[in-house]
Amino acid sequence: MKALRNYLNRIKPNFEPGGKLHSFQSVFDGFETFLYTPNTTSTSGVNIHDSLDSKRIMIIVVLALMPCLLFGMYNTGYQNWLAAGATDFPFWQLMMYGFLAVLPRIVVAYVVGLGIEFAVAQWRREEIQEGFLVTGILIPLICPVETPLWMLAVATAFSVIFVKEVFGGTGYNVFNVALVTRAFLFFAYPAQMSGDKVFVSSGSILGLGYDLPDGFTGATPLGQIASFAGDKLELLNLRGDVISTWDAFIGLIPGSFGETSTLCILIGAAILLATGIASWRIMLSVVAGGLLMGWIANVFETSTYPASFLSPLDQLLYGGFAFAAVFMATDPVTAAKTGAGKYIYGLLVGVMAVLIRTYNNGYPEGAMLAVLLANALAPLIDHCVVQANVSRRMRRLKERAKA
Repeated sequence: MKALRNYLNRIKPNFEPGGKLHSFQSVFDGFETFLYTPNTTSTSGVNIHDSLDSKRIMIIVVLALMPCLLFGMYNTGYQNWLAAGATDFPFWQLMMYGFLAVLPRIVVAYVVGLGIEFAVAQWRREEIQEGFLVTGILIPLICPVETPLWMLAVATAFSVIFVKEVFGGTGYNVFNVALVTRAFLFFAYPAQMSGDKVFVSSGSILGLGYDLPDGFTGATPLGQIASFAGDKLELLNLRGDVISTWDAFIGLIPGSFGETSTLCILIGAAILLATGIASWRIMLSVVAGGLLMGWIANVFETSTYPASFLSPLDQLLYGGFAFAAVFMATDPVTAAKTGAGKYIYGLLVGVMAVLIRTYNNGYPEGAMLAVLLANALAPLIDHCVVQANVSRRMRRLKERAKA
């Protein structure tokens, strides 16, 4: 590492003002600060240096996402093997198949997103921020595995430019960038982003896996619910077996790449909470809101809205609810900032997620829209909480003055 440090010190003058490569100063600074912690913040000792800077926060979030990513690799292979009628599920072949399936999507997300951020930072003559380090891996995790790469590139570019950069870059975006990417894909290309085939990889990759027939269908549990007609709801896997609550908890079901395993999501939640990165108030209130709305819907179950047959616990296990509660709703930039506001914000996310998926048969997944709607309301929630605190303190002051 010392040799690399010496090399960077030697070429650094070329990227500083007056150097022959000064136009790429932001790019060089981005790579240097990615490799080494900058030590130029203060030389006077007047600032307090916290070891948990933005770069370390992003890295911890990425580490928290690793269980979901690794399980997504396995489940992608598992679903392909299961759909093909296989009886043997070789672990490493399934993992390699899933790795090859998701790798192009991760590369596209990072190349497009970071390319735009590098260009904008250089144009503005600003430092490159680390925000897309997390967004770049979130995007493939919340999208169906069969999402065409060109669509992913277009959606990522749209989201980074119009949701993030036009508002000033990292820390200024009103909406979650990864979720807007998913929303753009869903509303711009509904035929390719919904249905029975997009959530299961249907072709072999470099000799691994199976080529599934054109008539293959692989609806997610929520997709089955949306098209259900009857009085007794049964959710089936790709082989036709009933999906148990344990299967849903482990995540051996069709769905977006990294959202199916509640177990892996809970491992990620433990990492975020132990390191103080995410707010337990938001996570707790999202779960409480989902259970509350799930209970209300289940009490008034009706065949008109098949999702009302789900128990409150199943509402949390299926779809992207758990992933949204842990990784999306807790985004420190777009979530509520005040203590009381976090409870209100999280409760709204949980209630709206179940409300949308239950009473809108045309849109079986409600977590994405719920978080985006709550993002829009977060500033208002914080404003009301602050004003309520100000009013309460003013009343106390007047009461003391009278006394």
